[in-house]
Amino acid sequence: MINLSIENEYKKWLPDENKIIEITNKIFDFYMSCSEISKNSCLSGYEYETIAFDILFTDGVQTHIINRDYRRKDYPADIITFALFADSTPEERFVQEFEINLGEIIIALDKITEEAEKKGIGKDIELIFMISHGILHLLGFDHQTEDEFQFVVDHQKLALENIGIKYDKI
Repeated sequence: MINLSIENEYKKWLPDENKIIEITNKIFDFYMSCSEISKNSCLSGYEYETIAFDILFTDGVQTHIINRDYRRKDYPADIITFALFADSTPEERFVQEFEINLGEIIIALDKITEEAEKKGIGKDIELIFMISHGILHLLGFDHQTEDEFQFVVDHQKLALENIGIKYDKI
């Protein structure tokens, strides 16, 4: 089970939160059914009943501030993840009442809209693609090398295909 909290500070686009929760659950379940993800994720070896994380919808101005202040990167990002569980050492990780808090995904909806327009796709599809990306980061997957990037993108595409969305706009 996923305990998902969504907050939207960007009032120019109000995605259907119930739909986002439903799709996020399906993507997460798909990832956990992939042995190459489940065995290599930060959750491997832990007993839990619930996974918790937050999604914050905001804009590029806010992600620029967050990027600058917390990541020392001076540009607006379409997505930022704070992978609390994955980025902690095993000694720092804790499971409270069989719940693991993975962290937070922050998405700039104006940047998602821009990217969708560039790609010629619907902004809802681009948003789902980025949520699937954020979940992989929360699970401990990064993309510092070309192979890691390809792994992440391939699994994002598979996750979307699993819910009936063909995504080929990389």
